[in-house]
Amino acid sequence: MSRRDEILGRAAELFAARGFHGVSMADVGAACGISGPALYRHFTSKDAILAEMLVSISEQLLRVGRERAASAGDPGTALRELVAWHVDFALHNKALIVVQDRDWSSLPEDARERVRTLQREYVELWVEHLLALHQQLDAPRARAMAHAAFGLVNSTPHSTFLSEPEMAALLSDMACAALGNLGPHEHPRHQDRPSRRHAQHAG
Repeated sequence: MSRRDEILGRAAELFAARGFHGVSMADVGAACGISGPALYRHFTSKDAILAEMLVSISEQLLRVGRERAASAGDPGTALRELVAWHVDFALHNKALIVVQDRDWSSLPEDARERVRTLQREYVELWVEHLLALHQQLDAPRARAMAHAAFGLVNSTPHSTFLSEPEMAALLSDMACAALGNLGPHEHPRHQDRPSRRHAQHAG
């Protein structure tokens, strides 16, 4: 892990625990074992840390989601792969999900617009495959279904009462059921696991 990634990971944990406004640059530096001046060589401000944190996770969710869906042979498989990826992401990025939910208003406007754009593209990726699978759906209902699935999976900071494999299976089953009949399946692979720096909540 690079020093920059370490800073982002530690900052995410601090922001999740105390809130963005409850953490100083000195706190982030202390958590990483580096001095203030050394921290400023990587990030010019706390706002810059939050911006890179949330933009980068949105980029990762979209990039890997596209890769997983493109490798699938049919819409049902593509949706199961998207569910598997989002579940894996959520289980390993609880702090980032909390930060995005709670500290969204603190994100600089340019970064907020970038995250919105990436999130819209991520939602439309799910919508594309939902419409291909369920031809009776219209786009607004498909978007509502995608957002509902995101809400279910992104509950992990508050709903993880089972072991990680059990939670992955439970969330995958519930999300797939919420998206309609995706066809016969086994639990999709859980790979492309994100680093601790990466937490894109979507929706």
